[in-house]
Amino acid sequence: MKNCRKPIIGIVSKHYASYDFRKIDTFVRDEIKQAILDNGGIAIGILPPEKGIHYTGDDWKDNLSADERENLISQIELCDGMVLQGGLETDTYECVVAKYCYDNNIPLLGICAGQNNIVRALGGTTCKITNPEKHNKSFDEYVHSIKINKDSKFYKIVNTDEMMVNSRHERRIQNSPRLDKVAFCDDGYPDVVESPDKRFYIGVRFHPESLYLKDEKMNQIFIEFLNCCKIK
Repeated sequence: MKNCRKPIIGIVSKHYASYDFRKIDTFVRDEIKQAILDNGGIAIGILPPEKGIHYTGDDWKDNLSADERENLISQIELCDGMVLQGGLETDTYECVVAKYCYDNNIPLLGICAGQNNIVRALGGTTCKITNPEKHNKSFDEYVHSIKINKDSKFYKIVNTDEMMVNSRHERRIQNSPRLDKVAFCDDGYPDVVESPDKRFYIGVRFHPESLYLKDEKMNQIFIEFLNCCKIK
């Protein structure tokens, strides 16, 4: 499958539980799927390898059994690149995916909570923001600007040192010992982190999937991600 002309992108599904945890489902955000398809990729869902939910945070631990790990890695190896979605909760296997992609130089885009998880996977930490009334506002509309370091990989992707972004989150990156913080909002929160040594290992605090149809800079993130996924 890896010889397919179009890159295959795995979207790591998120757990969703009913209020009493009697019913558990997984979901893939349609906007992310569509952004991949519209830019020439093939999107597939990466499913949780274990039964039940194992919500975690900065203190996550890889608790997968050998069979569960083999199941998860087999899914990853079908793909040329991975996307970690945003969402309210994080399950352990999302951090396992992020760590595996880093160790094996598999292109990965982390969005919002997905940014949290690539940072956590590499020993970093997050914290709650002090002004959610400003930052937990909108997927679909611009909320604030970010300033981008000119020597970053992200700058080369969007080709600007400042851009407007949407904002819907309650946490931010605190420490990222193995990733560079390369773009910041006016509150000083890091909106973009990246690895300078990997093909594409970038986490964004905002949601480019909600703006890619009307903002070329947002769409360029997906274009460059897919281009990197074509490189072997």
